[in-house]
Amino acid sequence: MLSRPKPGESEADLLRFQNQFLAARASPAVKVVKKADKRRGTGGSGDEERPPLQDSRDVVILDDFPDVLPALTPAPPKKSKFKNAGVRFDDEDPEERLECHDRHIMAVFSKIIERDTSTAAVTMPVPTGDPFPRAFHRSEIKNEVKVESGRKSIFAQKIVAKRAAEESVTAPPAVETRHIHRRLAVPGAICSPGSAEEEPLRSTMDGKHDDDVSTQRPRIITGEGLGSLENEREVLAIHEENLQKLHSMTQEEILQEQKKLLVHLDPSLVAFLKSRRAVDEGQERREKPGHPEPGTESQHGAEETVKDFSVGVSGMEEFVRTEKDTRMEITEVDLPIKPQKEWIHMNNVEFEKLEWIKDLPHPRQRRTKKGMQARFSLKGDLIPPNADLPTHLGLHHHGEEAERAGYSLQELFHLCRSQIIQQRTLALQVLGHVVQKAKAGEFASSLKGSVLRLLLDAGFLFLLRFSLDDTVDNVIAASVRALHALLVSPEDEEYLDQTFSWYQGMAVFPFTPNSEEEEEEEEEELTLMEQTQGKKSKDENKPDPDVARYDVIKGLLKTQFLHRLRYVLEVVRPVPTVVLDILDILTQVARHSSEACSQLLACPRLIETIVREFLPIQWDPWVAEPGHLLTSLHGVACATAMKLIRVLASGGRNATARLLNKFELKSRLSRYIAEDPQDLPLRREEAIRLSTEAFRLWAVAAGYGQSCDLYRDLYPVLVKILQSLPHLLSDCQENPTFPLSIQRATALVTLLTHVTQTAGCTAELQAQLSSSGPGDGEQIPPPPVTWNQVSGLRPFLETSLRRSVQEISRLETWQALQPLTATYIIYLGVYYSVCSQQPSLNPIDCLEEVERLTSEVLLPLLSQPAMHSMWDLLRPCSALCNPLSCSPAPESIPSIVSLSCAGRKPLMSLAGSKSPFPFLTALLFLINNVTHIHKGLVSKYTSVLDFKGLKDYLLQSWPTRPPSITPSSAWILRHEYHLQYFVLALAQKMAGTCPDYAQHASLHHCVAMALLSRLLPGSEHLAHELLLGLAFNPEFIPEGKTGGPEAADFSDILHLGTSTKLAQPCSVAAGFPKPRRGVLLGESYQHLPFIRACYLSQFVHLEPALARSQVAYHGRTYLVQSLLLPEVKGPILPSDWPFFPLISLYSKVTGAETRGAVLNSLPPDLVNTVTRNLQWVLLLETWRARVLQNIPAAAKLARLMCVFLTGGDLFLEGPVHCYTASLLALYCQPKVLDSLELDAPLPGLASFHDLYISVLEQFEGVSFGDPLFGAFVLLPLQRRFSVQLRLAVFGEHVSTLRALGVPLKQFPVPLERYTSPPEDNLNLLRQYFRTLVTGALRHTWCPVLYAVAVAHVNSFIFSQDSTTQEADAARRSMLWKTWLLVDEVLKKHLLYYKVPNPESPMGIDLYEQLPPIRLNYLQMVTKKEPKENMQMSDPE
Repeated sequence: MLSRPKPGESEADLLRFQNQFLAARASPAVKVVKKADKRRGTGGSGDEERPPLQDSRDVVILDDFPDVLPALTPAPPKKSKFKNAGVRFDDEDPEERLECHDRHIMAVFSKIIERDTSTAAVTMPVPTGDPFPRAFHRSEIKNEVKVESGRKSIFAQKIVAKRAAEESVTAPPAVETRHIHRRLAVPGAICSPGSAEEEPLRSTMDGKHDDDVSTQRPRIITGEGLGSLENEREVLAIHEENLQKLHSMTQEEILQEQKKLLVHLDPSLVAFLKSRRAVDEGQERREKPGHPEPGTESQHGAEETVKDFSVGVSGMEEFVRTEKDTRMEITEVDLPIKPQKEWIHMNNVEFEKLEWIKDLPHPRQRRTKKGMQARFSLKGDLIPPNADLPTHLGLHHHGEEAERAGYSLQELFHLCRSQIIQQRTLALQVLGHVVQKAKAGEFASSLKGSVLRLLLDAGFLFLLRFSLDDTVDNVIAASVRALHALLVSPEDEEYLDQTFSWYQGMAVFPFTPNSEEEEEEEEEELTLMEQTQGKKSKDENKPDPDVARYDVIKGLLKTQFLHRLRYVLEVVRPVPTVVLDILDILTQVARHSSEACSQLLACPRLIETIVREFLPIQWDPWVAEPGHLLTSLHGVACATAMKLIRVLASGGRNATARLLNKFELKSRLSRYIAEDPQDLPLRREEAIRLSTEAFRLWAVAAGYGQSCDLYRDLYPVLVKILQSLPHLLSDCQENPTFPLSIQRATALVTLLTHVTQTAGCTAELQAQLSSSGPGDGEQIPPPPVTWNQVSGLRPFLETSLRRSVQEISRLETWQALQPLTATYIIYLGVYYSVCSQQPSLNPIDCLEEVERLTSEVLLPLLSQPAMHSMWDLLRPCSALCNPLSCSPAPESIPSIVSLSCAGRKPLMSLAGSKSPFPFLTALLFLINNVTHIHKGLVSKYTSVLDFKGLKDYLLQSWPTRPPSITPSSAWILRHEYHLQYFVLALAQKMAGTCPDYAQHASLHHCVAMALLSRLLPGSEHLAHELLLGLAFNPEFIPEGKTGGPEAADFSDILHLGTSTKLAQPCSVAAGFPKPRRGVLLGESYQHLPFIRACYLSQFVHLEPALARSQVAYHGRTYLVQSLLLPEVKGPILPSDWPFFPLISLYSKVTGAETRGAVLNSLPPDLVNTVTRNLQWVLLLETWRARVLQNIPAAAKLARLMCVFLTGGDLFLEGPVHCYTASLLALYCQPKVLDSLELDAPLPGLASFHDLYISVLEQFEGVSFGDPLFGAFVLLPLQRRFSVQLRLAVFGEHVSTLRALGVPLKQFPVPLERYTSPPEDNLNLLRQYFRTLVTGALRHTWCPVLYAVAVAHVNSFIFSQDSTTQEADAARRSMLWKTWLLVDEVLKKHLLYYKVPNPESPMGIDLYEQLPPIRLNYLQMVTKKEPKENMQMSDPE
């Protein structure tokens, strides 16, 4: 192998190495490849071997090139940037031009001739005493000429110095002035003070000529591109020409040219010219430091001119100057490290590049109205803008706003995509802290807008999803924590666990966002065929971000989110905190919907991993040691995992069956329940939580009628726990785990409640199975637990109840025992409700037990003073009376459902620790079941309805508008509605038996009517019971039998509450009298049973939901399909449900017309249905007006118009006409008319204008001139309503004027509402005048609108207010044409109208003589009008 050259070897050694290398014919280590020249084609690459050169060194001949120049045609065309810019002359020879521009290599390197040096002088080196030649040092350059234009090498600097020396020999005068006056002297050049342009300007002003001007040289024009000999001459010639032109111009002309150039020149060019001059001046000062600049005197003498010029400079130059000042504001003083001259390459210090090392400026201390970017600390706290924090905290590592501490969301997003692991982890951790604090509402008062909404819109969700796919454990842990902060609210879970044992507390609404907005956008975008597809298929076709926009969890599920979490749990096996976060996230996903539960169960190995790793049968007992550090949760039983399984089981009975059977959860339930928590090898708190969650999971399964076989196996364990419950207080009161023990006890009692319900169904199922035949299909098998096996539990629980009730006087103890006591009461209520249905039970024994419970427990409990306090707490803790208690959180967003419990609920709220609702609801539930079994005990509980706190609560709760339906309010209000229902159910039992009940009847009826329009999905059974037994119950409407109809007639006679009498239009149909309102009310009261039947038949579409609700409330566990309630989109019944039959009929008719069909056959009992509806509405409007106060008056009028749009001439039927006229009289009262807003959006109505057009068309077709129908047409034509309604009548539907014959005395609306204020719409006024003049509007046809039109036309033609020219011409024309009318009656009405008067035959009062001002105006107009306009013509 050939060796490499070493230091110290001579050139001969290198040649020897080369010969050895060539003799060895070894391949070179580096191969030189030359790219082909694209402009020369593929040939001539230069890789071919060339022949050896000739020995003669005098002439070098290139043999590769021919003597004749090759043709240029095969070569590719050149693309020159200067082709179009070249200048050619007509007399120029093309051949000569071609020779000059020939760049071919043959024209340059054809022959290389060595320079002749025979006559050159040879100088010998200067002898020195040094042994070696003197080395060259860089310090010698300091005394030589330097060039400041950029960085130049030492060689270049030597060349510049040499040229300068040569120039000083050839042109001495130029040397003296070269670096002194090298300025651009073009007219109007942009220069700062002291430039060359100001010197001739000063000379012009002073009248003196500067002799040095002729020696000045330009600073910009250097002569580059010219020949070496012509360079100086051409530059000086141009310079002299510019100077001459400047001398010939005045000061104003120079300033004007300067301004023109400043406007047209590019700002970057301006900056370049200034920088070029600054460089030259600096060079001049360094070359001649002691010599003053010749232009200094002229500069100081022209300060005034410069100031004037600076004012006239455009904003562009000012911007350049400001930017330059900003760049140069950094000085050496500001730098913490001072540059030294000895440092290499520091001869020219660039301060702008050293700006980053200077000290940070102090943040501003003054508060301003201008918003600033939010910055957060590493713990997620918001840092104030004026906070001056030290830099060692690590909060200043960002570029923007360097003086402010903290990081913005944009910077954190950027760090999340960093390649450095620590940066990614830190950014995710900070974002997680920010989300957590934002959900807690800590930024609500400091930041503008929603932080969560901003993050989600920026893609935060998918940023976390991508980070979850990272391979680094710390990044995965940080992303899981941030995702937990975004999705999970620990306070929500805590309150849901508390309400689990409330009445119907296991059933919860799904955490599914309301999709109304999404559905509206889909209806706009999708076609009809696409709308028919299922919702699931539409979500599958949508991109993930679009789905996540409305539903975050559904969007995550589309990204294989569950598979990744399973991989993390199964393979990565993170630390315990990450495992707990993942389990909480999965719990939140399970609460989303039944579909989400199905996806959790379908995810491969997810549930298997959770059950195997976190719900084992056996585990290391060392985890229970106090000092043991739990480094891994795998292989250890975890209460959070059991809770996940419990929530997953709530999604449906099929999911529960799969969990119990496929994953062997029954054995695990036995393991965790059979052993006392203190004996479990876990920490005490964790053991109690695990046992509690095991009881809750078992309770959920028992709610479906499943896993009841475990009851027989664990019966001794359950009895042992029940026996210990009375001693729970004395044993555990001082124990810090006492609250957890109370939760465990409540979960146990809830389990026994559902097992008792399931056992109560055994006899029924057994009877169905025995009576079924072979053709009846598959029957449900009876559960493996019978009534005899659960009946022995009552004594234990009743004893515990007695013991707990004794502690009611001790406030703190009672506060702790109240949840457990409520579950005891619920159990007894369920027990007695099921007990009465058992065929094997002796009824007498049951009644005796109920009497004993009433006399020994319930009645003494109701008489306790503490109970009075609990009833008084109803109103302070009510969500209806305090809507803000269930308002959404500040950072709540629709796509993530939350119960808004962040920061915990107030103590005095429905879910607070001092809330009486759970206990009182359970107590009322038990009292209702007791009185249902033993009706003789009803009178003993009359004291319940007499509690002042209950009455005050009911009085305040029913009139108020309920809170808007949100996930938080729906969850809270459902429990409050349970209490109200049980109060009403108890009142229903007392209505017919207690003589003193009548005083509460009206209040309870109002509460029932308000509750009917508030009950939420899942409570259809309660709504059905209210409709069936209370809403239409005559006992709750005492006005019907205590003089209510007579009082209504007396009120109409005396016109109480109105300023005009309640006139009712008559009917064109003869044969029936017009009854009074009192008679109609009496008839309605007598027909209440028929009204109830009518309404019950209208809610047939709710029967499937009603069946599901009845199953849940009756405790028929074998039919319960899911503990997830239906999705909440609003109340079960709309707020205007009293009008529902009318709306249903109208929808049926319009729906058929939309499909192109004609609905000829209406229901046979159509008249009865409409009559019953009108009777009920009239009864409510008279005696329960406040019940309908939440329905807008315009909505009531629109619903009532459906009478005329349904069934052709239905309105002509006698009962329908009478009740409609009576309702119209009520809706025309002054208070109602004042509240009528037809322009406001109405519920269930797209546009009132469209509805009114339909009414007009129907009136033209089938009205027969009916005054009642006409009154409904006239009602929306009042002056304060939209002019479009009046234009529709007098424009497209002018034919209706012939049939609108409503008599003035029968019209219930005062005419002043039509005539005041005067009409100002010119088109409508012309329509009024046209219909009057042409006879389309006559008094005999339409007296109301005739009077209205006359009033407005009269006011318009005699108006003398200033207006537009068009309006003034129109009113003069109308007045002139009115004066020329042939119809003297109409002419008199239009000219002599005074005021409207319904008592007058014409509806108006007239002047006997025109007032003087009107008479003078009339004479002025009629005299000045030209004669050619005196003939009658159209007013337009």
